[in-house]
Amino acid sequence: MHGISMSKSCQIQPMDIPTPIENRLIDLEIKAGFTEDLLDQLNAQVYSQQQQIDALLQELRQMRDRLPESGGGAEMRNLRDEIPPHY
Repeated sequence: MHGISMSKSCQIQPMDIPTPIENRLIDLEIKAGFTEDLLDQLNAQVYSQQQQIDALLQELRQMRDRLPESGGGAEMRNLRDEIPPHY
């Protein structure tokens, strides 16, 4: 070798300097990791909301079962019947 000689431990190997493509790959791997975490969080939220929806539907069915059967619908009400007596 001509010029300055370096010991083997100080020599820069081609793999030590990240190339733009390697940097981009690292960035994509980081983004993929964050995306996987976000997807897991969203899946957990969707599952929780579905559990709530199922519970509310069950409660609605129970409330409907408790209602008296009045010939297929609510009776017609006159709003005058609901006016408080002091009017």
